[in-house]
Amino acid sequence: MKKLVNYFLKGLVIFVPIALTVLVFVWAFTSLDSVFEERLPGYFPGLGILLLVVLIFLIGFLASNFVGKKLFALVEGIFTRLPLVKLLYSAVKDMIEAFAGDKKSFDKPVIATIGPGGSVKIVGFVTRESLQKFGLEDHVAVYMPQSYNFAGNVLLLPKEAVKPLEIESSQAMAFVVSGGVSCGSA
Repeated sequence: MKKLVNYFLKGLVIFVPIALTVLVFVWAFTSLDSVFEERLPGYFPGLGILLLVVLIFLIGFLASNFVGKKLFALVEGIFTRLPLVKLLYSAVKDMIEAFAGDKKSFDKPVIATIGPGGSVKIVGFVTRESLQKFGLEDHVAVYMPQSYNFAGNVLLLPKEAVKPLEIESSQAMAFVVSGGVSCGSA
């Protein structure tokens, strides 16, 4: 009986992450496709995803030339002046740029020592090395993502409490987000 329970648990550990990942992708694809299915003659499954990929490439192309830069700067100017839109737009834009933009912010994984006696260690990412604006010349901003969550905290720590990690940022993020279970792919 114990072997059967072990087999079940091992199967669960393999099945659940695969099933949830597939479920999320299927939901996203079918939702996007259903938008186009109702509105486009000649629709075929996958057209929504294909059109989205083409649209993203087109936007990237336009944003790479003078006229496109001006157009997107105008749209961004409007978005950053509207009270509620500004909050959402700025947060999403900053997060995307932190991971994929020219100003990557999560490229400096560190281990931070906190607490009395320095016995507590936290993995995070240095996001700002100068905090002079806050009168904290000897501190850095460290983003601490939360496990099993898309949230995190920013801690302002003394520079001497932060030590660079000699691993890829993706490995550090996988470690933190998985609750310390995964070390990412090597």
